[in-house]
Amino acid sequence: MLDFNAPEFLVVAIVALIVIGPKDLPKAMRFLGKWVGRARGVARQFRSGFDSMVREAELAEMEKQWAAENERIMREHPVPSLPAPQPDHFAAEDAPPVTVEQPELFEVTPEIEPAAKLRRVRKPKAQTLANPGEDAAE
Repeated sequence: MLDFNAPEFLVVAIVALIVIGPKDLPKAMRFLGKWVGRARGVARQFRSGFDSMVREAELAEMEKQWAAENERIMREHPVPSLPAPQPDHFAAEDAPPVTVEQPELFEVTPEIEPAAKLRRVRKPKAQTLANPGEDAAE
């Protein structure tokens, strides 16, 4: 990759300061940082895609090896065939279908309605001492 040491970085910084100018240098650094971040994101996405393809290829190779090993083991140690299943003697074709008991149904009683909400009674406003006759005039 790129290898910058301190003197080279210092030369690049001085050239950038002269070419861009001290006024626009912060804008340029933000712009450069944004593009470097995007480039790193693209590189990270490419690397993760490449790693997943390698993992899938390794997994497919392992599955082929497992299938070949399984085939070899099955050839060396064959499984004896099982006898054919016998017909069920308990389920005759002419037998009536089995019925299931119906569950008992209980009557649901309605819930008792909750008591009506009690309203809070406001206390009457007390007359102020400054204007005791004000309410009486109204």
